[in-house]
Amino acid sequence: MAYRVCFVCTGNICRSPMAESVFRARVAEAGLDGLVEVDSAGTGGWHEGEGADPRTVTVLREHGYDAGHTARQFDPSWFARLDLVIALDSGHLRALRRLAPTERDADKVRLLRSYDPAAEDDLDVPDPYYGGAETFDECLEMVEAASTGLLAAVREQVEGQAA
Repeated sequence: MAYRVCFVCTGNICRSPMAESVFRARVAEAGLDGLVEVDSAGTGGWHEGEGADPRTVTVLREHGYDAGHTARQFDPSWFARLDLVIALDSGHLRALRRLAPTERDADKVRLLRSYDPAAEDDLDVPDPYYGGAETFDECLEMVEAASTGLLAAVREQVEGQAA
């Protein structure tokens, strides 16, 4: 059975699709594809059915990541099938924990940057939507930095399941 990770931001067009794409690449590089499933969603449905923000697509492609994406809204029923729900900022963390049907489900929600020791107490990935191209580059840097620690944590869980 695959270990399932879902990244969540507000509209599922900037931060969470970026995190999904980066983490999916890390999972493949680690030889864990097939053992780890990665997707993303938004806390709201404003952009449901749309592709990622063009600036997200550009920064992902410039750095060699897959940029294919269709936005969707997070559904609380997904908690039952997910192992880890990764919030991109503290607002998403609170919203997701409120949506969680059980305390066990709420415990599945973590902040992405909590996996980056260099982040210290600055655990939010700022929303690049209202900024320029440089804010998307900064967002990608934060996502990449946190993905290393997240991959280590997920690998530990996956290897623990196999034992």
